[in-house]
Amino acid sequence: MTSVIAIFDIGKTNKKLFLFDESYQIVWEKSENFVEIPDEDGDFCDDVHQLKSWVASSLTEVMALPRFTVKAVNISAYGASLVHIDQTGQPLTPLYSYLKVFPAPLQRQFFDTYGTEADITRQTASPLLGNLNSGLQLYRLKYEQPDVMAKLAFSLHLPQYISFLVNNKPVSDLTSIGCHTMLWDFDRQVYHAWVSQENLERYLAPIAASDSAVPVTIDGNRVQVGVGLHDSSAALIPYLASFQDPFVLISTGTWCLSMNPFNNNPLTPEELQYDCLTFMHYKGRPVKASRLFAGNEHEQQVKRLAIHFQVPIDAYKKVAYSPELIKQLRQNVSQVTTRESKGDQLISMHGSLFRDRDLSTFTNYGEAYHQLMLDIMAQQLISTSLVLADSPVRRIFVDGGFGNNPIYMNLLAIAFPDIEVYAASVAQASALGAALAMHQHWNPKSIPDNCVTLKKYTATPPVH
Repeated sequence: MTSVIAIFDIGKTNKKLFLFDESYQIVWEKSENFVEIPDEDGDFCDDVHQLKSWVASSLTEVMALPRFTVKAVNISAYGASLVHIDQTGQPLTPLYSYLKVFPAPLQRQFFDTYGTEADITRQTASPLLGNLNSGLQLYRLKYEQPDVMAKLAFSLHLPQYISFLVNNKPVSDLTSIGCHTMLWDFDRQVYHAWVSQENLERYLAPIAASDSAVPVTIDGNRVQVGVGLHDSSAALIPYLASFQDPFVLISTGTWCLSMNPFNNNPLTPEELQYDCLTFMHYKGRPVKASRLFAGNEHEQQVKRLAIHFQVPIDAYKKVAYSPELIKQLRQNVSQVTTRESKGDQLISMHGSLFRDRDLSTFTNYGEAYHQLMLDIMAQQLISTSLVLADSPVRRIFVDGGFGNNPIYMNLLAIAFPDIEVYAASVAQASALGAALAMHQHWNPKSIPDNCVTLKKYTATPPVH
């Protein structure tokens, strides 16, 4: 029988379960999509009861597989979501979506009581993001649902709730607490003063080390159960395990998240304006990060290009990188430069200049698509530079969708000529990270050195 670790990988869209063997190869998997349900306000959210049932039935299923011996269990899940449970462990409310609109009067009340937005967001390394600041969800519960508060035992972030379903031990974890929750004071490395003044600390379970485990007997088998990890922090672990020299990871999807585990400098007001934040990696150290809505922008603009040029929506996949075209565009089309965007005008991190361009000025699809990537790269340069500042980074890794885009990768190599730029791929990075965090508790072998596949880009800038 093969010894394995079971990893629940809980995303907003897909709920997955993986079995990794001792070489961290996936040897079994299942995936399911849940239909969201409305909460009491009609806002759609995950069905916490369906999720609870799926975790239980899936765990029973893998424990019974004749080919495998499950030695450990851990969880990677999306953050910014709290499950409010009573003394018996039952959820008291829906699993409210982090996209739910936060009431403006309650937000004003919070800052009127505890200080300016500038001070609180800097101290907690959390841009003001409404319900995405999960600490404010607990604040909201206190003032909007006092009847629920009267029954509340703990508010657990989603990764720790899934862990609780397996080991019945309520804990908190710094990778969840430290990620734009507005709960953690990064200056003092404790909960922010407002949490204690609102008497909310009592509802936050004791903090456990992110790489710790609790032994549990499941169906007669002794299993080590982890505390669960925020998925962004988990996705960083394979890189931290594989590379000792300082690096920045740009994780690309709907958001492009530039993460620098080697930059511990406090956030500045300018960085907060540019959507920077700090979160914790699994060893408890701060990771400076900046967010760019570039994947979403790319998705919206390629739809616009497809309609205008009457081509398939995925036509960009066949566009080869052309240094000559880049040169022509830079000579003939107005560009956003670093100097302009660093001036008094704050360049938006949510939409590129391209959305305002007249598509009829481009002779063909390839030309227009190259300009779209130039406009996105103008933002990416700003975003990534913010986390690079004053740190000894010599390598940038790009994973996710843009890592497969040769135009993006070549432009990134041009944008950072003094840094080695690599497209990186890790199969199921968040799930693998959650498995690696548990290595000492179940795996007698060494961590393999081939977790990450790299492809280097050395782009020669177009001749001016």
